[in-house]
Amino acid sequence: MSAQLLQPAFADPVLDSQRGFRAALKALAGPGVIQTLQASPSLDGLAPATYALCLAMLDVDTPLWLAPSFDTPLIRANLSFHCGCPLTTDRETARFALLGADDLLDLSGFDHGNDRYPDQSCTLLVQLPSLDGGAVLAWQGPGIETQHRVALPVAEGFWGERERRNEFPRGLDLFFTAGHDLIGLPRSTRITQERA
Repeated sequence: MSAQLLQPAFADPVLDSQRGFRAALKALAGPGVIQTLQASPSLDGLAPATYALCLAMLDVDTPLWLAPSFDTPLIRANLSFHCGCPLTTDRETARFALLGADDLLDLSGFDHGNDRYPDQSCTLLVQLPSLDGGAVLAWQGPGIETQHRVALPVAEGFWGERERRNEFPRGLDLFFTAGHDLIGLPRSTRITQERA
């Protein structure tokens, strides 16, 4: 690994990591509600929120799969160094995956857990250009009082692809990031078309 590729991570590794982890938990506990991570470092190719989630959640026990657009020497070097996470080219062994909007129409191969260990599924970190501007959909389920209206700019086919991978308690948990913001989408959330 080339040392000149390494860039700063969290200014305060313990506190900032705890902040990132708390934001991730809040995002999954309140699906569709934007959480903001203010003091996040940046890394070329990763939004601050994406990088903060990686720094807070990845470690030596969490193999990471990178979509081709994120598979750069800079990203590989910094995530390997700062997180210690092994990088895998095998979707089935990945505990986390880093995806862009263009990667959402094929979620095959990612582990969606089993009935005995549903928590061992892969968590998808999806970086988007923004968290608004798509079709308005209604999110319902645990952590949502009635419904949240969310308009993520993702391909319509993604929602069917997600549905095919979700058979509660098995399924894929997702985080969507843009800039300093993130939204959680746990497997327990139901997505329906907004009624006109």
